[in-house]
This record gives sequence, structure tokens and C-alpha cells, in this order.
Amino acid sequence: MNTTLYSPAVKTKVLTRLRADKPYLHEDVQITDVNFGRYTEIGKGSRIAYSDIGDYSYCDQYADLANTSVGKFSNIASFTRVGATDHPLHTIACHHFLYRSADYWEDAEVDEQFFHHRRSRRAYIGHDTWIGHAAMIKPDVTLGHGAVVASGSVVTKDVEPYTIVAGTPATVLRLRQPRDIADRIIQLAWWDWSHEALRDGLLDFRSLTAEEFLEKYDG
Repeated sequence: MNTTLYSPAVKTKVLTRLRADKPYLHEDVQITDVNFGRYTEIGKGSRIAYSDIGDYSYCDQYADLANTSVGKFSNIASFTRVGATDHPLHTIACHHFLYRSADYWEDAEVDEQFFHHRRSRRAYIGHDTWIGHAAMIKPDVTLGHGAVVASGSVVTKDVEPYTIVAGTPATVLRLRQPRDIADRIIQLAWWDWSHEALRDGLLDFRSLTAEEFLEKYDG
């Protein structure tokens, strides 16, 4: 008689994918002059330029961010575009031969003044924000902490904290949290907690409502 012996499963330590010391970049990512915080992740095919990505923030595949300051714990879905670059409209032509002139003529230089102006028009994305699939955030726009942008929306104006917007152009759909609760969350600033404190409170983050969480930790 053949006997097969089964040994008990051996527990092995699972290595975390995200790290504090370097971003997790998927394949075909293009990065130009970007500052990354801790535990950040950039999805496949995304392009990030002249931007800052805060701690724990990530974007899904094929996101396009330029001239953007992203806060902590921001959730950026696939095919989003933030800080979309613009073209000059006050001149007779708006084509990029005006400012990428060296691509067309060997004796011409790029228009550094134009690029400087473009990079100065930054978009600001607050902490704990969620930008839905294929949404667009225009330059010079600020998303307040906790704001949510619905899929496919085009945001042309600032969005108040903990407000959900939708549409083209985006308008207020509803509040994510009542104003008094939102103010207390911003005051608590859980996004500034240490990595260890976040782990200690993980079960409460998962199970408590915002109001219950504040009652436990805001006092």
C-alpha cells in the first residue's frame, strides 16, 4: 500500500508590496521631475511630470498628472488627467511649434518662458481624496481634503472639502460628510499619523463610522 505523507503548511512572512523608501512603479511609467512620498504607487502606463505625490497616494493605470501637488492618501483612478497642459490662445496660432520650436528648426530654441508659466499653474489635490475613472482636473484647481470627483467629470473650479462633484463641468452632487464632521476630521488630521499608529487603528478605520471614529480619537 502506498502512503503519502502530508506535512503541515509552513507559515512564511508575506512581504509588503509598498515601501517607505521608494515608489512602486508599474511597467511603462514615465516620470519627469517628481517627488514621491512614502508607500506610493503609480499604475501601468501612467505619465507623471513636475509633480509631488504625497504619502500613501496612488494612481491606477494610464493616469496623466502634470504640474500637480497631490496630498496624502489620494486615490486616483485609471485614465484620469490632472493639471492638463494648455496652449496659448492670445497669439495668432496655438500650435506647439510656438514653444517647442527646437523640434522643428535647428536654429530655434524652446520658449522657456511659456514652459515656466505652464508649470506655475498647479493643481492641488487634498488628503484622502478620490478622483474617479477618466475624470479631468484642470490647472489652478484645488480639491479640498476628502473631496470626491465622479467618473468622467471635468473639474474647472475649486472643490470644497468633503464634497462630491459630478458632471461636465463638475457641480456639487452632495456632501461626503456634514460640515461639522468634516471640520473635525480635518482637525484630527489622521493622515499625519505615523505608520504604526495607522496600523494600531486599522480595525477602527475599517469598522467605525466617521462620527464613531471621532468620538474615540478626537478627545
